[in-house]
Amino acid sequence: MSNRFAMYPCNIVSCILCMTCVLVAHAADTRQHESAFTKIRFQIEVEAVLAKAGCNMGACHGNLNGKGGFKLSLRGQSPEEDYQWLLKQHGSRRLDLITPTQSLILQKPTSGVSHQGGTRFRLDSLEYSILHRWLQAGAPGPSDDVPTLTNLVASPNDSVIRFPHDTVQLQVLAEFSDGSTADVTSLAVYEPSNLVAEVSNSGLVQRLKDGESTIGVRFLEKQLAVRVAFMPRTSRKRIKFPVANNYIDDLIFAKLAKLGIQPSELTSDSEFVRRAYLDSLGILPTAEEARSFVNDPTPDKRALLIESLLVRPEFSDRWALIWSDLLRNEEKVLDSHGVEVYHGWIRESFEQRKPLDQFVRELIIATGSTYDVPSANYWRANRAPDVRAETTARTFLGIRLQCAKCHNHPFDRWTQDDYYDWATVFSGIQYEDLEEKERSDRFDKNEFVGEQLVKLEFKQEFTNARTKQPASPRFLGTHGGELGVEQARLDSLATWMTSVENPWFVKSQVNRIWYHIMGRGLVEPVDDLRVTNPPVNPELLEALANDFIEAKFDVRTLVGKIMRSTTYQLSSTPNATNAEDQQNYSRAIVKRLDAEVLLDAQNQAIGVPAKFNGYELGIRAGQIPGVRKIKWRKETPSSGDLFLATFGKPDRLMACECERSNETTLNQVFFLVSDKGIGERMEQSESRVRQLAESDLPDAEVVELIYWSALSRAPNARELGFAMKYLANAEKGAEDQIPEPRRLLRNTSTEEVIDRTIRTEQRLENVQDLTWALLNAKEFVFRH
Repeated sequence: MSNRFAMYPCNIVSCILCMTCVLVAHAADTRQHESAFTKIRFQIEVEAVLAKAGCNMGACHGNLNGKGGFKLSLRGQSPEEDYQWLLKQHGSRRLDLITPTQSLILQKPTSGVSHQGGTRFRLDSLEYSILHRWLQAGAPGPSDDVPTLTNLVASPNDSVIRFPHDTVQLQVLAEFSDGSTADVTSLAVYEPSNLVAEVSNSGLVQRLKDGESTIGVRFLEKQLAVRVAFMPRTSRKRIKFPVANNYIDDLIFAKLAKLGIQPSELTSDSEFVRRAYLDSLGILPTAEEARSFVNDPTPDKRALLIESLLVRPEFSDRWALIWSDLLRNEEKVLDSHGVEVYHGWIRESFEQRKPLDQFVRELIIATGSTYDVPSANYWRANRAPDVRAETTARTFLGIRLQCAKCHNHPFDRWTQDDYYDWATVFSGIQYEDLEEKERSDRFDKNEFVGEQLVKLEFKQEFTNARTKQPASPRFLGTHGGELGVEQARLDSLATWMTSVENPWFVKSQVNRIWYHIMGRGLVEPVDDLRVTNPPVNPELLEALANDFIEAKFDVRTLVGKIMRSTTYQLSSTPNATNAEDQQNYSRAIVKRLDAEVLLDAQNQAIGVPAKFNGYELGIRAGQIPGVRKIKWRKETPSSGDLFLATFGKPDRLMACECERSNETTLNQVFFLVSDKGIGERMEQSESRVRQLAESDLPDAEVVELIYWSALSRAPNARELGFAMKYLANAEKGAEDQIPEPRRLLRNTSTEEVIDRTIRTEQRLENVQDLTWALLNAKEFVFRH
């Protein structure tokens, strides 16, 4: 705005601008606009105005059914249809070629007549000028002679703005098929991703608060994203970085240095050992494992620990759970036996260190009995061409296609034709019941019980909803070609999709692995890779992808590389510069444990497994193949089943990480403080809690064992003193026998503290209370 003020004739900076100044400024703007756009073409300038004013958005006339009797194609995807709506509908009232200023296309957006959408632009705006000149020229329609938009370039594409500077001006350049270029800064549409910044119509990005924002830039059918970071004033010379262990640290620290963010300190050994076990195995270290690691003086003990974790069988359990979620391994569609053989195949694949590209190829080409060929259950879970197309693109390529089913994708490159051509690749998959059993729910047509045969039987291509004609099979981003039918088509699909030349496959899988270890993807959401949703660190994603290819798609190798990085080993405790940073990995991300991991951690601390209907006692929550083996209407759910449902275990109805919930709810609080589940297990004779309470161990040792088992660390002096007092202070009048914790610790040696034990009849109850308190603590429930 300040740049535009410079053209005003008055020199009084502090005054309220008079109308004369405003009119002079707008007149200058209009003259500048007219000189910039000498040609007014319907497919380019007019469609750009309709987009700039928001007319062809989904919330307005771009809606599937239009708005107020007027319909436009979403974001101008069909100029011919838009022209017909403007020219012929409603008695041609929208266009007045004799008196252009009376046209509804000018009157409504300027509020010359009533308009439900309000004022969209002003009489002296560029938008008005373009439409008015188009009407004066006779409102020519779309023409085959008009060049097409081939590329869009925005600059700067990555900015760091430090206080006191608060703005950055974007410039957008359009490139056309005839070799011409045009500055379309004033006609591009700008969409900030968050409330860090706002963008004016002219592309001026303004700070609202400190942080990073992605600005979506759109012109006609092309779109891109630019990153803008508004940072406080900092002295980057004072930032000290820890020693980098590998290229991950180099690239992370380079970005932090650019932003002026100091990473947190390295995490403590006790926090690291807990984090490493949870992230790689989905379980806690035992008290003995945690204490041994913390007390180990070996300099490279963290690297040695990581290597030992990667070869443990729980690693395969963890990744079998992750992929069972993604591959929709649940009982309603696959039936309980299908779920078990499918899970077994997934787990065995990770146990054998099967390369991930081979794992995916075996899924794609699989046909045959869903019992004898477990990987064929991938197709059994996805029973229609459009579902298969969306699931395959999302799971293996990180592409969300759903929006393109009804119209061109509003945030990505994909058209409706892309969608249906891709969907028809999957049209030849059919099913045959080999052992159909009676459904447990006769009213649920989606329930399938018994062995099925997945077979290839080409009948016809999937119909394109836009053209009403059979679609032409082709892979995403390609121009088609002969794909054959039946097995040849699936073989070609598997080869193309898992190729090292396919950037979507490699980067989407790397991003998922990073997400499950670091707690946040380089691209978020983790399965939404598109140009308007760029990675927070593009160089790192590229380096990880190349590393994964060099490692021959071995998941363990990449997980180990990530865990050995200094970045992974940073503390979650923020400092003055990174307290607001949520995406650059300047500190460890704090997140609530997954439902299965949290329940297994509780069981491990208590020493008694939870019960799950349909499974033998002793199976961990993280080892359960499906969602629920026995329907709740058939058998009262066990406390373990209820816990998993309450804490966000997904029903696996979608192939999406988003189905799993790690949010905290009031219902979870009630569950944790009730006697059902935790309380019942602590009462059992084999409970470690009961055994500790009934043992002859001193109170201090009992407290330490409880802390090491639950939190993977020793209690500090304050915690030890309080807990000892609580364990002994149960009987009436016992308060006088126990000194205050601070005085006790100050006046006695460690050996005397450990020997101090006062037996009470309520010792079991108090040991249970202490354990219960730790299992409900944030330190236990969250991964730090």
